[in-house]
Amino acid sequence: MLEQALTALAAAGGAAVVQAAGTDAWTGLRQAVARWFGRGDRQRERVELERLDRTAGELETADAAVIERERIRQEAAWQARIEALLESLEDTERAQAVEEMRALLAQHTRQGGVSAGGGLAVGGNVDIRAEKGSIAAGVIHGGAHIVRPPQPDPTQG
Repeated sequence: MLEQALTALAAAGGAAVVQAAGTDAWTGLRQAVARWFGRGDRQRERVELERLDRTAGELETADAAVIERERIRQEAAWQARIEALLESLEDTERAQAVEEMRALLAQHTRQGGVSAGGGLAVGGNVDIRAEKGSIAAGVIHGGAHIVRPPQPDPTQG
């Protein structure tokens, strides 16, 4: 079993894969993750590229009603794969793989940001404001609409 810091690193790796899928960051992260898993073996790297492409495809085609469950499932799957690889390595190789994963994440993920699907997680300050009759919120579950308040009855002051 991995120490907590390595489990957190694996979780960050799984989250990075899912968050990058379908974005401009995908191509670079996809290549880097496949190389990391391949560990110099081109055939293994190709297998990982195919697996990453399946992940992106599953996220892209997931129905809106189940997308969050699919994201969670994919994050957990990639975290488990990263953990399994780290556990399979000897101490020296593991230390090198950990440094490579940290560098990969630093290079291919947003710096200073935190993201969470379906909610709001922030790594810094947040200032949410509504102006000119608009609605402002960190998270809105369901619909939102603005209605004009009723005019006060003149007899009530």
